[in-house]
Amino acid sequence: MTDLMRYAADLEGLSPSSPAPVDQWNPSRSGKIDITILRDGVWFHEGAPIERARLVRLFSTVLKREKGEYYLVTPHEKLKITVEDAPFTAVLLTAEGVEEKQTLTFTTNIGDKVIAGPENGIYFKKRSGNSNVPPYLEVRHGLAARITRSVFYDLVGYCKTYEIDGVHHFGVWSEGEFFSFGRAEDIVAT
Repeated sequence: MTDLMRYAADLEGLSPSSPAPVDQWNPSRSGKIDITILRDGVWFHEGAPIERARLVRLFSTVLKREKGEYYLVTPHEKLKITVEDAPFTAVLLTAEGVEEKQTLTFTTNIGDKVIAGPENGIYFKKRSGNSNVPPYLEVRHGLAARITRSVFYDLVGYCKTYEIDGVHHFGVWSEGEFFSFGRAEDIVAT
């Protein structure tokens, strides 16, 4: 039995439809498993893509971030994996309402639906040496989704300019929270 199948068997009984309580699990056994999540959200094991979507979904429910590292966690074991950028990608956006009353719902590549708001912020993460700053969405417990380019273009369509503390910001509302993409004058100038 491969380490991947052994690990999957250890997850038997967990629901792939909701995250496991990984923040409550502190197993004594730890190690590493050859799983990599690429920048585009595709999961690989030993250099080959994991083809079974249900298995990826199940593994995503036991994913945990600790001190900048990513782990698959069960009550018995914690295995370090490699994540190139963010573990998820936001691949779809739907909006209801307008401006301050707007609700933005993102769907991730593994099927999670995440409503942007106070608990799940939209933010930009600067990378050294790269002027392109991609947007991200907080999914849960320090796990984020990189917002794909096509979804970002959709998101920009909902943006407006608002004055906050005397400064005009370009951004978007969701669940009563304003997410600034930057000062309006800086965005127009670039």
